[in-house]
Amino acid sequence: MNLAFDHLVIGAASLAEGEAWCEATLGVRPVGGGKHGLMGTHNRLLNLSGPGFPRCYLEIIAIDPDAPPPGRARWFDLDSPALQERLRVEGPGLIHWVARVDGDLDAQLNHWRELGVDAGEAVAASRMTPAGELRWRIALRRDGKRLSSGALPLLIEWGEVHPADGLAGATVNLCKFELSLPQPALLAGLLVETGEAHVHAQLQTPLGLVSLQLMT
Repeated sequence: MNLAFDHLVIGAASLAEGEAWCEATLGVRPVGGGKHGLMGTHNRLLNLSGPGFPRCYLEIIAIDPDAPPPGRARWFDLDSPALQERLRVEGPGLIHWVARVDGDLDAQLNHWRELGVDAGEAVAASRMTPAGELRWRIALRRDGKRLSSGALPLLIEWGEVHPADGLAGATVNLCKFELSLPQPALLAGLLVETGEAHVHAQLQTPLGLVSLQLMT
């Protein structure tokens, strides 16, 4: 069962700060997005699709101050006091990435468990968009922790619709994604080097090339 790159996750102390970061750093304003009732978060999106990385995007996400507590740890380590402090002091940054499962998410999670990695359970999630309800299944740990400090991706299985399908044509493109892990066999289908956990993404933007390093 192979995996494919799906999207980058930019964490922010507030969605307004994330939007401002996107305009200042990438030269464009993010669009779309919505609210995640399951997690008490909200987001904005930016299409990154290009020849080397089709059907992919950037997600800017923050805790929704108007949402009730979700009753469980939020995804992407957003409840971590240490990460919250870094986002508050240093501003928005790359905190995680998501890989798309080409097949059965439950089978992929079982495979990872056989390799000694517990990525949690498959959970159904959704949010409303102008075109209707967007649905997916995503692997979530009860503690919300990022595996390998965010270098090992969250796994997702989309329904019939993918977010990139409804986004405007990309003016920012993902042109390079470099990844190293102690266990590269976990990510069959993706180019992974063996080594310490590391993520580096390079984007072609209206402001030139922009490099993003994982905020651990």
